[in-house]
Amino acid sequence: MEYRKMEKLGVAPSLLGFGCMRFPTADGRIDEKEAERMMDRAIAGGVNYIDTAYPYHGGESEPFVGRVLKKYDRNSYYLATKLPMWKIKTLDDVKETFAEQLKRLDVEYVDFYLLHALSAERWKLIKELDIISYCEQLRAEGKIKYLGFSFHDTYEVFEEILTAYHWDFCQIQYNYMDTDIQAGEKGYALAEKLGIPMVIMEPIKGGSLSALPKDITGEFRAYAPDASDSSWALRWVGSKPNVKVILSGMSTMEQVEDNLRTFTKFVPLNEEEQGIVSRVADTIQSRTKNGCTGCAYCMPCPFGVDIPRMFNIWNEYARYGSEAAAKRRYYRDTKPEARADQCRKCGKCETVCPQKLSIRQDLERVTADMPGI
Repeated sequence: MEYRKMEKLGVAPSLLGFGCMRFPTADGRIDEKEAERMMDRAIAGGVNYIDTAYPYHGGESEPFVGRVLKKYDRNSYYLATKLPMWKIKTLDDVKETFAEQLKRLDVEYVDFYLLHALSAERWKLIKELDIISYCEQLRAEGKIKYLGFSFHDTYEVFEEILTAYHWDFCQIQYNYMDTDIQAGEKGYALAEKLGIPMVIMEPIKGGSLSALPKDITGEFRAYAPDASDSSWALRWVGSKPNVKVILSGMSTMEQVEDNLRTFTKFVPLNEEEQGIVSRVADTIQSRTKNGCTGCAYCMPCPFGVDIPRMFNIWNEYARYGSEAAAKRRYYRDTKPEARADQCRKCGKCETVCPQKLSIRQDLERVTADMPGI
């Protein structure tokens, strides 16, 4: 396993981090037996950075992760979780939520504690409530070790937040398709300049870069026939020296094994490989309808529309051109009340979308673009 030292913190997390947002499920809940098997395999393979959060899997992720990690020495792994900023109205909310998180995780401290999904509005609240001072108190008490934030807004907001405090680390969305949105390439460069180590989320863009069509990935296959699409995306991110952890939200054992193959003997992309990825990215960009990652922050929709599913079907149809698959997924496998044409344009979804998508307008386009029965 590749380990990268965070010089300013004196720790060396595994470059591959286990993201606990996309565990396998059964009947709508975490398939605990399979998810535990996956976590055990990843840890046996050298993964020592485990990332969860308060809302993942409807609140089930933190308690489940805590139970699994009980069988491991507490000093053998780094545990990361996040303060759910959308839940916070007062400083007492912060105190109560953090205490609840320690209880759910059944630990005495959290290694990496993040202010979750920061935006301009949430940053304003953090300053008003002086939440950072309280987090510093928690650190002095030994209840958290390192303080950082995850981010979903414009580069300008990222720059304001990153330069306002001596953060221990920061976490951004970053992959070879998302270099010009949110913090992006400029955000990476700023953090590197300031010496702030980076944790990366969405390196495979919510799975979108893991199973690309053959006419797009011909160069991948020609250059390295046995390499997965995911490995190219992960190696692209890992080729950046200030990237210290790359989170992968693994849903199957096959994904765990493939990721371990990539990171056990990690090799950064060479110049030729960088060129191949760049050309693949250009081709994908020319086909993609919108940048939905399937994070589901927009859910639930008050009128029942399954927004991430609608955009997934729409984008896949645009990329692959498979009319049969689009018809099956949209008309047969999706309940009528969950389809795009049920949108009533209330706009609630757009207020919480990390990608700042024009969801209402895009749902209209989904309805128009879907092939008829």
